[in-house]
Amino acid sequence: MKFVCIDCSRSYPVSDKAHYRCRCGGLLDTVHDFRSADPERWKRLFDERLSERNSPLSGGVWRYKELIHPELPAEAIVTKYEGNTGLYRGSETLRHYAGVRGLLLKAQSENPSGSFKDNGMTVAVSHGAALGYRRFACTSTGNTSSSMAMYAAVAEAESVVLLPARSVSRSKALQTEAYGATLIRTEGGYDEGIRFLDRYAEELDWYVCNSINPLRIEGQKSIVFELAHQLGWTLPDWVVVPGGALSNASALGKGLLELHRLGLIKRVPRIAVVQAEGASPFHRMLAADARTLTPEPRPGTVASALNIGHPPNWAKALRFAIDGANGVTASVSDADILEAKRLIDRSGIGCEPASAAALAGLRRLVAAGTIHPDETAVCILTGHLLKDADAIELALGRRSRPSTKTEVDEEGDGAPVPLTVEAIRTRIGTPGQAKP
Repeated sequence: MKFVCIDCSRSYPVSDKAHYRCRCGGLLDTVHDFRSADPERWKRLFDERLSERNSPLSGGVWRYKELIHPELPAEAIVTKYEGNTGLYRGSETLRHYAGVRGLLLKAQSENPSGSFKDNGMTVAVSHGAALGYRRFACTSTGNTSSSMAMYAAVAEAESVVLLPARSVSRSKALQTEAYGATLIRTEGGYDEGIRFLDRYAEELDWYVCNSINPLRIEGQKSIVFELAHQLGWTLPDWVVVPGGALSNASALGKGLLELHRLGLIKRVPRIAVVQAEGASPFHRMLAADARTLTPEPRPGTVASALNIGHPPNWAKALRFAIDGANGVTASVSDADILEAKRLIDRSGIGCEPASAAALAGLRRLVAAGTIHPDETAVCILTGHLLKDADAIELALGRRSRPSTKTEVDEEGDGAPVPLTVEAIRTRIGTPGQAKP
């Protein structure tokens, strides 16, 4: 197991220190040695673990440890038995809305912190803690921060969140703060936060838990591992996933290709990546037949988890989801997202707006003739219904527009902190120091 740059193929060891990018600036991929793979033995092993209780390997991520992080000692696993999420057959109403004969919904919203981020975060925090890190950090529009803060708390470590001043759900910010994270409202948005972490995380001795961390992607592969396991290792024609930072698109594409290469599935489903119209740089790139992404400087959508103008994993998503899994993209309006959310909520499952983009995108692709009505699809629901209370009121028609800024403010005066090392050091103090 090693990290390999997707651009220049330079490799890095997994066990010496945190690695996020190559010296050339390229993203790192986790590469496993599967030459001795025995798919039938692994299937039996994964079946046996279904009966385990309160074991590190009983969750829906670490059940597939041999495919995710085989070198991590079991005693180093930081887990809340994440995964084990529901797989639901779409109601007649949802099938009619989407326009397909077969529809499944994989509710990653049922994870411990309420989002799919837990699948990747358990692996990232476990690895960081095993390397000796005591301060975990991310920039986040909400789900990443709450997941990281939860796992850091389980590991009895500290967490620091660079929180954009606008377009962040108050519900997610409060959840993050409740887990004990230090929230720092910053000037700029998600993309500026990623650039800051890229440049200064090592100097600050922070372990970065955003999806530039290759082990986040490894953990998120487990979503399709568990999906395939639940369906007897036979998958639908399409896997439809929302696209914000594009970590899920990257992870699911990589996971499907590995399952096929290992002989655990007989064919690779196609992937559809759905973005919001106000934050769709990846879709626009592919629609223009380009191979280089042009960032959107001022993204805007009701789906706060998709409000990312420069998705850090676009190159991996291109490699694994589009090129590798013969994937496609779509973009949908905020009105479409809220309508799909209303239907999913009324079906008794519920989701946050970003999740509903998957169903809205499926409908769009069927209408365009990209997906045939006789094909089958699974939509990945990424976040819990209660992740965004404002969005519930929007979907119900009780509010005309979303809030424009985060109301959680530890500093009292409401002023965002400049993204400089000096300002951040002043704000957080030194590791172990009591928070102001």
